[in-house]
Amino acid sequence: MTDQSAESPIEADPADVAEDPEQTAERAERASSRRRKRFGPSGLVALLLALLVIGWLGWQFLVSGLVARVHYQNQIDELRTRWEAGEPPAPIERGDAYAILTVPEWGEGYAVPVLAGTRRQELSRGVGAYAAATPPGQIGNFSLAGYRTTHGSPFGKLLTLDEGDEVVIETRDAVFTYVIDVPARDVTVGADDAWVLAPVPGTEDEPTRPTLTLTTSQDLVWSNDRSVAFGHLAGTRNK
Repeated sequence: MTDQSAESPIEADPADVAEDPEQTAERAERASSRRRKRFGPSGLVALLLALLVIGWLGWQFLVSGLVARVHYQNQIDELRTRWEAGEPPAPIERGDAYAILTVPEWGEGYAVPVLAGTRRQELSRGVGAYAAATPPGQIGNFSLAGYRTTHGSPFGKLLTLDEGDEVVIETRDAVFTYVIDVPARDVTVGADDAWVLAPVPGTEDEPTRPTLTLTTSQDLVWSNDRSVAFGHLAGTRNK
């Protein structure tokens, strides 16, 4: 009697069976086609948009700050050079830097030029004085605006100032020390609320003393809300 088990072939494991090369190539092509479909034109557009957003955010929150700080220092150096040289004062035109703002509470390294005007081209190079602002140290409202999160973030810490903190404005002829009366974190207004820029904010009264108004965006992203600090002149030191 013949041993049937000896003649029967051993069943190979399916994984050990050699695959037809043509089938392998077809399977690879189908997989590649599926990947291309998943990452088609719409995927490419989405990737490009994501890269553009990342690049824009990088510029706004990093590169613009570095560029602005270089502008700050260059303008401050130029101002001090002209002041020390005794150059006669020239009429202040829109866009001109004419003063230096410091805040002792924010450290010795904090110094920002004050420019005439509050357009983007001024605010990207320092803090800007509103058109209605009186000159620093004079009776009336010396009102300033500054970015909170971009272009050097000159007012990035404005909401940290407390009542009694000092804001110092240096000009060619004098150093004016203002003191905060109402912190910015306590006052929120809309972008169109111009009453904060009045000679006496919130009233139609004639001013009787030099005051200070500082404005910035309340939120870290764009919004219509503004935070406002109010102060008064506490001291003047002539140079």
